Amino acid sequence: MTRVQVKPELLRWACERSRIDELELSVRFPHVEAWERGEKQPTIKQLEAFAKATHTPLGYFFLPEPPVERLPIQDFRTVREDVPRPSADLLDTIYAMQRRQDFLREERRDGEGEPLDFVGSARLADDPEAVGREMRRVVGLDDGWAAEVKTWTEAVGELRRRTEKLGVIAVINGVVGNNTSRKLDVHEFRGFALTDAYAPLIFVNGADAKSAQMFTLAHELAHVWLGRDGEGVSGFEGIFPGDQRVERFCDHAAAEFLVPASELKKQWPTVRHEGDPFERLARHFKVSPIVAGRRAMDLRLVSRDAFFKFYKDYTRRERDRVKTAGGGDFYNTQNTRLGQSFALAVMRAALEGRLSFKEAYDLTGLRGGAFQEYGRRLGVPLP
Repeated sequence: MTRVQVKPELLRWACERSRIDELELSVRFPHVEAWERGEKQPTIKQLEAFAKATHTPLGYFFLPEPPVERLPIQDFRTVREDVPRPSADLLDTIYAMQRRQDFLREERRDGEGEPLDFVGSARLADDPEAVGREMRRVVGLDDGWAAEVKTWTEAVGELRRRTEKLGVIAVINGVVGNNTSRKLDVHEFRGFALTDAYAPLIFVNGADAKSAQMFTLAHELAHVWLGRDGEGVSGFEGIFPGDQRVERFCDHAAAEFLVPASELKKQWPTVRHEGDPFERLARHFKVSPIVAGRRAMDLRLVSRDAFFKFYKDYTRRERDRVKTAGGGDFYNTQNTRLGQSFALAVMRAALEGRLSFKEAYDLTGLRGGAFQEYGRRLGVPLP
């Protein structure tokens, strides 16, 4: 039985990078602690299984020391230098989205598509609220927006679809690809933006609460408006940004985009004495009560104490609802995990021979029958 010489620090690094519970790993690999102490060495089969379990490329275990992995895009989550290393889940998600963006960029350029003029149209020196109003105009939120959706929860999906119609790949996903055992951590990141003139992409962490997803979607869209200056990973507590200048800009733009200050001030006298003012504003603006309440606080219509009391109670109730909610239809979920426009572009390229079906499977994360069935539901006759 062939044993493989692996440095203990590489095994420990892989465990930390995966963020998998140590007890879970020790159950699956009873000798892992002995490997890490250098008392035993794994067989090649054991090492392959360990690499797969920790989502680590096998070749990394043969390096002289653990590699220093950095995010391939800017990190807007903190201004500190002692940031924790990115998890395998976050890295794999960013790399997968970059591959999708590369594919769609070439598709659109080869098809003589035009660059999207709103990408990079804003600057940090601009008034963020003015940018938010321009975003609202371009997306079309003033064009029958409130009448077309019944609730703010439906509005999240509608906002994603409208964003996609602009040419933006808009993804909401709470796991890595379709792997439900690799749930994304909202404490690590809320979303990220990959800016590009032909194929901009925004990713919203779907493991987050619905009330936060809407704000993150608008926040990442503001990153697209900033262009290259705005490409990066965002992470903030709920709907409260960090200290980064870019994050503050996108936060203010998103707030105006979702709840224009002038409209809120007009509505406030009619709801301020009601028992549920934030819920009433939410129904009017088709945003979550959290976003409505936070905007009222920013405009000094309510005190911080009043808002945070509501915020804590509402998020607790929302977490309880999530615990009791069931799963959705797999193929409907693909609309948010992939986006119909991106999925259709991949399927058409595969049908026309510009992309192999294996490449199509890799880009979408769907295999064989699932790929064909999703294509059928989108009206694409796949073989």
